Amino acid sequence: MNGLHGLLGRLTVLYRTTAVRLSAVYLLLFATCAAFLVFYVSTMSEGLLRQQMRDAVAQETEQIESIFNKSGMNGLLRTLERRARQPGANLYIIASPTGEVLAGNVASLQPGVLDTEGWTETPFRYQRYQEEARGGNRPMAYAQVIVLSNGLRVLVGRDLGEPENFRKLVRQALMVALGVMGIGALAIWYLIGRNALKRMDRMSGASQRIMAGDLSQRLPTSGSGDEFDRLSESLNTMLGRIEKLDEGLKQVSDNIAHDLKTPLTRLRNKAEAALAGDEKAEYRIALEEMIGESDQLIRTFNALLMISRVEAGQAPAEMSMIDISGIARDGAELYEPVAEDSGLRLVTEIAETIEIKGNRELVGQALGNLIDNAIKYAEGGEGEPEIRVALARREGDVVLSVADNGPGVPDDKRDDVVKRFVRLDASRSKPGTGLGLSLVGAVMEMHQGRLELAATHPERENNRGLTVRMVFPVRSD
Repeated sequence: MNGLHGLLGRLTVLYRTTAVRLSAVYLLLFATCAAFLVFYVSTMSEGLLRQQMRDAVAQETEQIESIFNKSGMNGLLRTLERRARQPGANLYIIASPTGEVLAGNVASLQPGVLDTEGWTETPFRYQRYQEEARGGNRPMAYAQVIVLSNGLRVLVGRDLGEPENFRKLVRQALMVALGVMGIGALAIWYLIGRNALKRMDRMSGASQRIMAGDLSQRLPTSGSGDEFDRLSESLNTMLGRIEKLDEGLKQVSDNIAHDLKTPLTRLRNKAEAALAGDEKAEYRIALEEMIGESDQLIRTFNALLMISRVEAGQAPAEMSMIDISGIARDGAELYEPVAEDSGLRLVTEIAETIEIKGNRELVGQALGNLIDNAIKYAEGGEGEPEIRVALARREGDVVLSVADNGPGVPDDKRDDVVKRFVRLDASRSKPGTGLGLSLVGAVMEMHQGRLELAATHPERENNRGLTVRMVFPVRSD
């Protein structure tokens, strides 16, 4: 009993699935169309057979009249006797003008059939010789009655068994076909629904684990490329994005607690030292230093806000065709005095005018961050300190790069320096927040490009420098 209840419950769950309901609708529509088609074909075929029967009877009556006119009564009797002995012979009767049967192969006939000349439009019952009616269920026939010149009546008929048997055969075939189709459809229906339900169960299980906090889980795919796979792939892409943002949020929270603790502590110490002093000059110096620390904090939070807005797709301006070569020249020109004050030479390599689809403000800010970082960390390199801003095409992409000949970044740390608040130990004495490359990375992700870090002089063992490339795909949409 429990097994029966379990099966009914399973079937109820299956019926609630969209795939099973659609299968049921398709099955019903197909069965309806199949029944209508078979009924139409059988009706048309039966009508065609009856029309052919009428044509054959009409043709035979014409022949009988012709034989009677040529050979007389004796010739007519010989012809009807010969035809009556053939297998599957038609019905033949010769009757007197009063309707009395004189000859033929019919033992009895439904009353009134011989009274009217022409076609009997309504089927009538008859009985041949040496045939017994079973339960009064005698066979049916159509017939045509003609009156000869001597007043005798001749009936030529055709049994309706052939069209009737054909109709029964078609109906039986229809019932068998519908039965087999119904059983097969139910089996396929169950298998399809069961498979769909299993996939939905796996997706539901993965969703529950994701809701429990495991964002590394992904919805399963079967590799068939059907609508379930396309939905899973879209949701998996979304989950990957959510996981990345969640990791970034956790990282930002940890880094804020770690990196902003120092400037806040300095602010407190400066305020405490100012309160301990008696001179107004000390107050002023302390307040100026506190303002500087506050400005640095404001810049840090502004950078965090900009990165979050870019990653969330909420950039302040829309994408449009921009002259990236002009942006590169303007950025280099803006930072050239700053580089000179730091004892650096800023060189530009922009050979042609190049346009890309992008956000002018964000690209300009990203380039400014890279040049500012290069100015801060280009000291200590071999040879003349130099910063090089270059723009060129590479294999269908547009590459805007900023290179320096400073200490560089170790190969195993290049993925880390792009993260928020990550600063190498050697650079912690430099001013900054550790958000510059994070903002550049977010801008490149928004432009569907990528950020590449490489050594400017890879052949050196030390002071290899750093080259940061912003690679933009060429798009026209």
